[in-house]
Amino acid sequence: MTSATIPQGVHAGAIALLILGVLCAAYMAWQMKRTPPKMAVMRFVWPLCALFAGPLLIWFYHRYAGMEADETPYAAKVAKGTLHCGAGCSLADLICENVAHVAPGVLAFFGMGTIFQTEIFAQWTMDYVFALLIGIVFQYFAIAPMRDLSVGEGILAATKADVLSLTSWQVGMYGFMGLAHFVLFPAMFGGKVDAGSPVFWVAMQIAMLAGFATAYFPNWWLIRSGLKEEM
Repeated sequence: MTSATIPQGVHAGAIALLILGVLCAAYMAWQMKRTPPKMAVMRFVWPLCALFAGPLLIWFYHRYAGMEADETPYAAKVAKGTLHCGAGCSLADLICENVAHVAPGVLAFFGMGTIFQTEIFAQWTMDYVFALLIGIVFQYFAIAPMRDLSVGEGILAATKADVLSLTSWQVGMYGFMGLAHFVLFPAMFGGKVDAGSPVFWVAMQIAMLAGFATAYFPNWWLIRSGLKEEM
């Protein structure tokens, strides 16, 4: 696929949206220092999710984060739990997409040239593996302290909580990025848009919102069933 030609106005608009996300993340990092959350891992969750959800995330934080558990609507508790998953996905994608862009040979370890002949599928495999590992770590530090579990018990509980949540998030994220890669980018810009372009990362912001949508009801069930802790 040929490289895309992105209009200057679109490029500038994409940069502006990314700057907004970074500013929102910085604001949330400041809030975490100013008012540390009861669950320590949420200090990372809120800023990471602000990178893609921006002002919407800030509104949600100020509306629901300070509520007592018995006052918080269950739907908001589920949203917090879903964002917990999204933070791991965001961190993994930031790392993996940039590493693969700078050193594409790394994708050979994830099936490029053997299992896959199209780079995006090897990239998604890499993203999924790292997102799952990071997600399990995030879940461990949410579940193990609250349940007073041993390391082994905590890892097992975190894995049970994260596999469905992470996979359902990736369905929405990969769905949108697949649409962007195979349909939208070629139609709008005449070719491939990769991680070296701000437009790619704006598409990733939208893909993360799609991931939130597909992961929301699986998280509803995970929390209701007790496999995942309320946030």
